[in-house]
Amino acid sequence: MEKMELIAPCHFGLESVLKREVLDLGYEISVVEDGRVCFWGDAQAIADANVFLRTAERILLKVGSFKAETFDELFEKTKALPWEDYIPKDGKFWVTKAASVKSKLFSPSDIQSIMKKAMVERMKMKYHMERFPEDGASYPVRVFFMKDIVTIGIDTSGVSLHKRGYRQMTVKAPITETLAASLIMLTPWHKDRILVDPFCGSGTFPIEAAMMAANIAPGMNRSFTAESWDNIIPKKAWYDAADEANELVDTTVEVDIQGYDIDSEAIKAARQNAKDAGVDHLIHFQERAVKELRHPKKYGFIITNPPYGERLEDKKDLPEIYSQLGESFRRLDSWSAYMITSYEEAERWFGRKADKNRKIYNGMLKTYFYQFQGPKPPRRGNGK
Repeated sequence: MEKMELIAPCHFGLESVLKREVLDLGYEISVVEDGRVCFWGDAQAIADANVFLRTAERILLKVGSFKAETFDELFEKTKALPWEDYIPKDGKFWVTKAASVKSKLFSPSDIQSIMKKAMVERMKMKYHMERFPEDGASYPVRVFFMKDIVTIGIDTSGVSLHKRGYRQMTVKAPITETLAASLIMLTPWHKDRILVDPFCGSGTFPIEAAMMAANIAPGMNRSFTAESWDNIIPKKAWYDAADEANELVDTTVEVDIQGYDIDSEAIKAARQNAKDAGVDHLIHFQERAVKELRHPKKYGFIITNPPYGERLEDKKDLPEIYSQLGESFRRLDSWSAYMITSYEEAERWFGRKADKNRKIYNGMLKTYFYQFQGPKPPRRGNGK
């Protein structure tokens, strides 16, 4: 099983960011679709993708794809797939997630049970066994229906990749690590530029930026389901990915990354999370209101996730919050601002129309990533 097709789901609207990441890892893209990027790779690619990709939600090993409009079709075509190439005799296997969009088959529980039966029938035939102990490594299967086209993959990641292992403490309405990383990558921010998040909450934007600056791979401090797949991925692939990740780390990098929040508990959580991520020395967190946002330097970046007012009683505070953010931004000479929000009147109260905005789905919630671009800093001449 030298060359395999891998599926990397991501947030809708951020496929281009993940595609660039996969190409930077050196792997060939097979197809980019809504909410996922597919690419070709070997066993090493599974380890590399899990350890290094900042914007993928998980990595699936594609088993097959076909059209199915009836449960009989689903059973027969699932049974026809070479499950024995992936799952050993003692493997624990089940359909952990079934999602369906604009398809005739849509009941997750029915899809899950029929596919499991089909897998068992196939493996009975190939392994000449009537019962499977399922006491070995786990092979969780995920299936997605889109307009009656079924795509099936085995989940190599386990717990979603947004769980980096550092965020033990959260506050209400946190932004996920993968979404934060994707949004930072959509901006021209670089580690030699200032970054401030005036609504930092539990610190996700500053922490993800600091991890990028210090070259800390997002999957360095966690484990993955496929680490126990001795039949597909040699242990050496994981060791090689970990060794490379460790060699790339540079915690001596000098950066100016700051996180503010009016909530003292949020700042406490952010500091602890940054410490757990190994970047607490790279970020300055402070309890501070957005109207007090100041910075003496030019050409900085605000990247933030301000309150949306999802609860009706919070909506009345939003005009003032966005007005204060806009006033603070206008005082910052030559800065750029980027904010993700579902608040429809964000630009009005911010006091400026965005140069660009991008629709992004944060789960089921439609949000916009507003981009207010400042001037580029002058180029440094003579190599200075």
